[in-house]
Amino acid sequence: MQFLNKEDKSHWEYYRQFCKATARPAKSLSDLLTHGDCPPAVYPSRPFLQRCLPDFSTINGVLTVGSRMQIEDGTGRTRNIVELREAAMGISKIFDARTIGLKVFEDYATSWKWILIGLTIAMALSWSFLILLRFIAGFLFWVFMFGVLGIIGYGIWYCYQEYYGLEQKPQSTILIYDIGVQSSINMFFQLKQTWFSMMIVLSVIEAILIIVLIFLRNRIRVAIVMLKEGSKAIGYIPSTLMYPILTFILLSICISYWAVTAVLFSFLATSGVPIFKVMVPEGKCIYEDETCDPDIFPETNIPKVCPGASCNFASYSGNNEYHNYIMTFQMYNLFAFLWLINFVIALGQCTLAGAFASYYWAMRKPQDIPKYPLFIAFGRAVRYHTGSLAFGSLILASVQMFKVILEYLDRRLKKAQNSVSKFLQCCLRCCFWCLEKMVKFLNRNAYIMIALYGKNFCESTKDAFYLLMRNILKVAVTDEVTHFVLLLGKILVTGIVGILAFLLFTERLERIVEGPTTLNYYWVPFLTLVVGSYLIAHGCFSVYSMCVETIFVCFCEDVERNDGSAEKPYFVTPSLHRILTKKRPGPQRQTE
Repeated sequence: MQFLNKEDKSHWEYYRQFCKATARPAKSLSDLLTHGDCPPAVYPSRPFLQRCLPDFSTINGVLTVGSRMQIEDGTGRTRNIVELREAAMGISKIFDARTIGLKVFEDYATSWKWILIGLTIAMALSWSFLILLRFIAGFLFWVFMFGVLGIIGYGIWYCYQEYYGLEQKPQSTILIYDIGVQSSINMFFQLKQTWFSMMIVLSVIEAILIIVLIFLRNRIRVAIVMLKEGSKAIGYIPSTLMYPILTFILLSICISYWAVTAVLFSFLATSGVPIFKVMVPEGKCIYEDETCDPDIFPETNIPKVCPGASCNFASYSGNNEYHNYIMTFQMYNLFAFLWLINFVIALGQCTLAGAFASYYWAMRKPQDIPKYPLFIAFGRAVRYHTGSLAFGSLILASVQMFKVILEYLDRRLKKAQNSVSKFLQCCLRCCFWCLEKMVKFLNRNAYIMIALYGKNFCESTKDAFYLLMRNILKVAVTDEVTHFVLLLGKILVTGIVGILAFLLFTERLERIVEGPTTLNYYWVPFLTLVVGSYLIAHGCFSVYSMCVETIFVCFCEDVERNDGSAEKPYFVTPSLHRILTKKRPGPQRQTE
């Protein structure tokens, strides 16, 4: 191009688009290539996300780029065109991911009405089950049990049918690992291995549920009585079923605040004008890391003093204390997010505990239950117990932050790990997981004690711990079994909505109702409904869970403080006292 430039300026005008702004046609070819101002060769390419990918072509059955079968990679090594194609195919997967994202967005735009209808059905089912638990808790438990087993059994049967239907298709024997990442998710459902794997997973879950049911058959009566008592409390205080809506709103505000702040930090990190610095690939230079201007850099004395030096982009303006500690700010923002999330959950637990405690300690139910117990408990928690709730949330957030830091270090140092470090990493993960579960359990019971006595967090935690240790066997029986029963309810609600969504989005209910027929991936709205239904069911049944735990803690306190005499009567109902203590209660003045 240098030679042709003397005859026709258009050659240089075309070639200069591949060179740096500092390149000048007056330089010799050797200087241009030595300084790296222009590429040694230009190959045919095509644009991709503001990057250039090689434009491959085939000549006589041989893959080439610009009639060449080998190229240099810029480090002096010669690469085969096949290697270049494999690298380009890896980059093209990004484009496939973008295509999937657009199709997913289209599916949401098509099916959003059906998603809202499904979530409404999930909420109606959850509330219906909670109401029915008051009257037919025993019968409803078996409905939960056999309903869940039936739904999982249907899933096993359906997976087997799909697996058997692919027997006659030779291409269905390909392994999932062999096909890699595909833009069409439906390809995975054309493989026998996919349906076989799902069938095995569902079979294991079915077997676990049956085994648990067999071993807990004698303790289920306790859970049923606790559920009946919890149903009475919720029946007298129905406003508690609406409290998860407030929790959802507060959590949404916290998540939005964290997301906006994180994006703002990331945006400010790239704010300002670009800064260029002198960089020397080999050797040292007195001007290294000094700022420079790329427009006038060739005319300065730096290229002469430091051969091979270049003026390259380093960062944006504002390389101050803020930019140096951007990662610290992001970590602080994440910690604040975890703290706020745990505080909102703690506020809800303390509020519900206060409301249900007012039910338990009422001698005559419902006459002695105060008016608007939920609002009174919420106001009391906000006015008097904010510090205790914040302190408990701080402890839990600290544990969760350590887990996040551990995961971050694991990803950053993954390549440098050996067997010993991986073993230690697994041990630390296990320890922090157990610690988080223990802190959550203690915090939840501490919030109940705070709602009962109004003491600070430390004293309430100590009292709750010793109270539970004195009744450790009852805790194991009532708490875990009751949670298992409520888990069955969540699975049943999710399963019912999931089956209806699957039949609708796969166009198997077209004779009854006509659903969306232009979906790219039916699993997008299906999974959205499944996850959303579980979250709704979890929110509703979590009220029930908190009610049962509060009543149990109140019962333990009641039994220790009172003896059932006329002077110190029990506040517990006779049926609950009988099932938990295996003996008849003394005289009481309350009515069930």
